[in-house]
Amino acid sequence: MKIAKIISLLGILAMTAVLIYGFTVGDFSGEGSQLLSMPWGIVSLVDLYTGFTLFSMWIIYREKSLLVAIVWTIAMMTLGFFAGALYTFLALQSSNGDWRKFWMGKHV
Repeated sequence: MKIAKIISLLGILAMTAVLIYGFTVGDFSGEGSQLLSMPWGIVSLVDLYTGFTLFSMWIIYREKSLLVAIVWTIAMMTLGFFAGALYTFLALQSSNGDWRKFWMGKHV
């Protein structure tokens, strides 16, 4: 479980860095329209949001509160795997070393 925590922390740090870079240096609307004008840009976004949706389904499954699950899902759809890495780290912390509790959440 320690390795999983380290990987999720590295994900949080990496995503924090690239989000700051993207928002400070990039042009979201200009670059986004370029991305959407390319077939592989569309493929990449569909792939990305399919992953976000599948990950969000796990969040909804394991959370006790529907409201909390919805907030995490919105975070996932807007902040990407920054939210996913943060959620994973917090789930690892709260599972107290129990993999079953980590994966199953409220269903344990």
